[in-house]
Amino acid sequence: MAFGSRAVSRKHALPAHLHGRVIWTLHCMVRLPQHRRIHERDAPVLHQKIRRQSDFGKIMPFYEQTELRYYQFDIFSKNVLNAVFTRQGGVSPQPWASLNLGGSVGDEPAHVAANRIRVFEALGRIPASIHDVWLVHGTDIVYADAPRPLDAPSPKADILFTDNPEVSLFMRFADCVPLLFHDPKKNVIGIAHAGWMGTLQGVAGTAIKGMQEHYGSDPADVVAGIGPSIGVDHYEVGEEVAAKFEAQYPAHVEHILERRDGSVYLDLWTANARQLKDAGVEQIQVSGICTACNLDDWFSHRAEKGKTGRFGAL
Repeated sequence: MAFGSRAVSRKHALPAHLHGRVIWTLHCMVRLPQHRRIHERDAPVLHQKIRRQSDFGKIMPFYEQTELRYYQFDIFSKNVLNAVFTRQGGVSPQPWASLNLGGSVGDEPAHVAANRIRVFEALGRIPASIHDVWLVHGTDIVYADAPRPLDAPSPKADILFTDNPEVSLFMRFADCVPLLFHDPKKNVIGIAHAGWMGTLQGVAGTAIKGMQEHYGSDPADVVAGIGPSIGVDHYEVGEEVAAKFEAQYPAHVEHILERRDGSVYLDLWTANARQLKDAGVEQIQVSGICTACNLDDWFSHRAEKGKTGRFGAL
């Protein structure tokens, strides 16, 4: 995520036959309507039943550039670059095929570096503008005033913000929820990582609080996107984890946990959307993509039993 025009740069422009082309795909389920801002009048939507793939027509757009495929939230203003890249268009072999951006999963560092260059160039950014973090499933925040030197270790955190146009925020995922933020009034962008542990600890709400305290943001001005991640249809958890969420979210537990066939399934999308709403965020877009349902496009740690790569959110 970075500041700049959302259009593809001239240097890396789409081929003429793909210019302006939007490719639509269907995904297995969503809980929230796609490509719309969610206001207080839509609150009941947070509690609607799961709707399966057959209930939907067009859900969300993917964009193609050469071999890369990526999704952009359209809720953000045009001066905010954002992309969640699929696993397609890279150089990594199986089981990381092919656009693996994770450096700790066993792939060759040269492959990861080449893939990173591809995704940055796709948005007209340089890799040296990167600021990323070492994800630890917590709620610590890094406020990035400048790019991270490429030879410096990544700080440990799960929330990352900047108001510097020279910085490109970057994180990696493979089932956990990418959360993207923009405050157009304070010119702040952010990205957060929300697995079950981070969600339980309130990572989404902590991110909004950090924007308020550090930048003076008004939550009502903040725009948020909930990206591709494992959906409630696949995300089975144990009773111990379920009990933690029941204790943490007693008012919303029936919408966050689903019990069927003797098992418990966790809805990370609704849990994080509820946190954002409770923090005062009024504009939320949910991608509606389950990574475990769509292995042709996404890495899924759960569905691929840990032998997989990481996709990137930039």
